[in-house]
Amino acid sequence: MKNLILIILIIIITLTYCSQKKSDGNKKLNKSEETIDSKVIKIINEKGKYVKTRFNPPKGYVRIKADSNSFGYYLRNLELKPFGSKVLYYNAYEKLSDNVYISVVKMDIGKKDLQQCADAVMRLRAEYLYQRKEYEKILFNFVSDGKPRYYEKYAEGDYSYKKFLKYMDFIFAYANTSSLYDELEAVREIENIRIGDVLIQKGKPYGHAVILVDVAINKNTGKKIFLLAQSYMPAQEIQILINPINNELSPWYEFKKNTDVIYTPEWNFNKEDLRRFVN
Repeated sequence: MKNLILIILIIIITLTYCSQKKSDGNKKLNKSEETIDSKVIKIINEKGKYVKTRFNPPKGYVRIKADSNSFGYYLRNLELKPFGSKVLYYNAYEKLSDNVYISVVKMDIGKKDLQQCADAVMRLRAEYLYQRKEYEKILFNFVSDGKPRYYEKYAEGDYSYKKFLKYMDFIFAYANTSSLYDELEAVREIENIRIGDVLIQKGKPYGHAVILVDVAINKNTGKKIFLLAQSYMPAQEIQILINPINNELSPWYEFKKNTDVIYTPEWNFNKEDLRRFVN
């Protein structure tokens, strides 16, 4: 009888001990998850379907206001592919995401090696104007003569999306960073950055361009931060870039007072490279 009681006591003690260990383990796991949340999930919402819902401004920042009819509003509401998706090249091969991008814009780029860096900027601008049916404002210059090619003239009354995409391929084939640079207006005051502004270099022979797809401001200091999107060579889907030099702020960027260089994963820009659409 004593032996039976002893065995029962041992079983009870063992079960109690295991339960306590399991509970302690869960507490440690939750603590670890809270640490991750405070650094990553606070900014990145993996379930968010749009730029504005996937990327939250860091503590102390709020998004600047954007009129519902503005280019900035359009960019902020770009739809994204599911979190973790890989950027696809025009030929359907995947681009590795290591230290380059955090999300992919849900927009078909076709099967030709055409929509590269400046092309992606032009595509976004044209898509915005097309959705608003402001067809007369859709125009881009050719690099060969610096003269504009008008969508309305190209369409000849056919404003179908299929014809619009053909026009964009036409533009992509004969325009580049150099021609786009000359179309844009320089932004002299960095403090006045807007969503839709472009960091762009002409390059010899190649340049690069990225576009600001969101901007937030610090409520106390007035300091602004921004999100960047790009395409690259060869033609590839538009991607939201990480910040390679500030993991805590990433994917948000900032203009620092003590430096004129903006480091992005695949190109470095100067503050003087900031330009803006004027039409």
